[in-house]
Amino acid sequence: MENNVFEQLAKKYDTEERIELAKVIVKEVRPELQNSKSKSLIDYGSGTGLISLELSDLINSILLIDSSKRMLEVAQAKISHKGISNSEVLYSDFTEETPKLKADIVLMSLVLLHIPDTKKILQELFNVLNNGGKLLIIDFDKNDKINHPKVHNGFSHEELKKRLSEVGFKSIEIKTFYHGNRIFMNQDASLFISRSIK
Repeated sequence: MENNVFEQLAKKYDTEERIELAKVIVKEVRPELQNSKSKSLIDYGSGTGLISLELSDLINSILLIDSSKRMLEVAQAKISHKGISNSEVLYSDFTEETPKLKADIVLMSLVLLHIPDTKKILQELFNVLNNGGKLLIIDFDKNDKINHPKVHNGFSHEELKKRLSEVGFKSIEIKTFYHGNRIFMNQDASLFISRSIK
């Protein structure tokens, strides 16, 4: 995956807008992690940890995975600065090679739209999950106003459900939970959360 764009963005990534959007996402994800004190979570495409580090109180362990070393450096600095003892970072890109990892929950927030082969990444995440594990995806609803060569213009719920069930997920639920102004490539857009069980 062409990652240099994220390498360059890393230091300036946590803009006010991104922090505000992260708060909205964290609020939506927190109820999904009730009774998860004994569980492990992988935040795939974690970036600087804007989402998962705000959830560290609900979970036993968090592994922040990203294919941008600089993003992870920012995340690691936050972990050290805040004294978060149950979170670690790992430099990896599952679209190239998936390390032998297992987790009870995988979170992928605003990442799927950057991955050309969505079916392959969903398969990799399915394989990483323990049986009965949960995949949480937050991303944009399909948006015809967006046209970019390197980014999906969001996802239709039906299309995503089909892909998730093709790789083996069960009890897939998807719902739109937020509408925001200029949050997707400067366009108004809505966010969905998808919950699937292995």
